[in-house]
Amino acid sequence: MGSEDVPSKPLPKWASEPCLMGIDEAGRGPVLGPMVYGCLYCPISYQKTLSTLSFADSKTLKEEKREELFESLKIDESIGWLADVIDPRELSAKMLRKIKVNLNEISHNSAMGLVTAVLDLGVFLTEVYVDTVGDPEKYRIKMSERFPGIKFVVAKKADSLYPVVSGASIVAKVTRDRAVRDWVLDETAENINRKFGSGYPGDPETKTWLKDHQHPVFGFPTLVRFSWGTCTPYFKDMVEVSWEADKTDEDGDMNGKRQLKLSSMGFTGAKRKIEEIESSGKGRCTFFQARKLELVTKF
Repeated sequence: MGSEDVPSKPLPKWASEPCLMGIDEAGRGPVLGPMVYGCLYCPISYQKTLSTLSFADSKTLKEEKREELFESLKIDESIGWLADVIDPRELSAKMLRKIKVNLNEISHNSAMGLVTAVLDLGVFLTEVYVDTVGDPEKYRIKMSERFPGIKFVVAKKADSLYPVVSGASIVAKVTRDRAVRDWVLDETAENINRKFGSGYPGDPETKTWLKDHQHPVFGFPTLVRFSWGTCTPYFKDMVEVSWEADKTDEDGDMNGKRQLKLSSMGFTGAKRKIEEIESSGKGRCTFFQARKLELVTKF
């Protein structure tokens, strides 16, 4: 899981009763900021009361109302919640790996991580309601096989059908809104501003921000999911970088030194062979050779 926002209150007495949980996400589509998975859980005996708390699909509520509902559920002794905040750098890194991890798989893993986290807290989960990502039935089977003792209901628009998922939707949306609003930019350039709009690809303010904050060598600030197709048009204006280790001839030898082909996320080939070559200092970029830097496995 990514960073979790975990409520600090102790495990309630009702956790040993049969409980239900809802799971929903916020920020799947934006090119900026994290994706957040949220869950809300409570005893099944509290389900009728839950339906009277004005929870609704967070997208249909104004920000002030979402904030109000979030604060109310935080102090409700019959409700528990968790949030998994997935950093934009993690999203892009996984989607650009040699063996790619697509957004659906990232989403499924986050949801399963939340179920695991709540079970590990000691909550007796018997029912889980999930807003689907991909085919609902395949997703349900996947979750059921991972957690055979729990009944799963996976549906489209679950956030508008089940109050427990509506509550999870509010947890996810408010957590993401706050994360973006309070985001600490790692970059220190003087011209960086926070007027990035909603973060969605179609937002003119977001497009303008991306255009104004691309660097010809270093790309985009870490707030940006640079693996998104939205970023592709901007790459043509960036400097093309050639890595020495990529300049191999057909037999993999150049100037008497064995060169290693770099993939987008690291070296290709057998790990043991790579470690042997790197440890010897052969076939490495002159930056590492000049500084006598070696790969070590023990200190």
